[in-house]
Amino acid sequence: MKRIAVFASGGGTDFQSVIDENMKERFCEISLLVASKEGIGAIDRAKKYGIDSAVFSKNDYPDLETLYGKLTDLLLSRKIDYIVLAGWLKIIPESFIKTFSDRIINIHPSLIPAFCGAGFYGLKVHRAVIEYGAKVSGCTVHFVNEIPDGGAIIAQVAVKVEEGDTAEILQSRILEEEHKLLPYCVKKLCEGKIMKIGRQVIIK
Repeated sequence: MKRIAVFASGGGTDFQSVIDENMKERFCEISLLVASKEGIGAIDRAKKYGIDSAVFSKNDYPDLETLYGKLTDLLLSRKIDYIVLAGWLKIIPESFIKTFSDRIINIHPSLIPAFCGAGFYGLKVHRAVIEYGAKVSGCTVHFVNEIPDGGAIIAQVAVKVEEGDTAEILQSRILEEEHKLLPYCVKKLCEGKIMKIGRQVIIK
């Protein structure tokens, strides 16, 4: 069974969605939660389900290369097969991405390539969607490469932008879809049912 590490920087609702689906039908071992700081909700969720957690705060390291070097050592020692970014807000250096090439996936709260890249995270994405006047948004699960939100797309779900939506209201509706899409993609990945050929991704 494949071993995954989930990276989170906040409350961990996407992390929870993977836990919940894996409890219904075990498709992976959630070996580790990596948190970007102490005191976040995702750590409490890990404790509740007996999942080991480790905090990698940038304040504890002289630079990101050192931080991710230590994190790489931990992941390799734990024999982690895949990394799932579930609301991870820390910059990832190219050296780390190369070490785990095609083994890192991320969920982003828009339909990539729209409203994505550097500076687009959390409510900022949904505010930008509404301010632009877009009629459709959604969420995307993609492989991670050296370009922020630039990796090959695995799957997407569209969500209609309703008249009168605020960023918070739109976020809540998109989160509902994130909580279905992310565990679906993690399951398919761990079952060996995702094929990536260049930028084309096929789900069996």
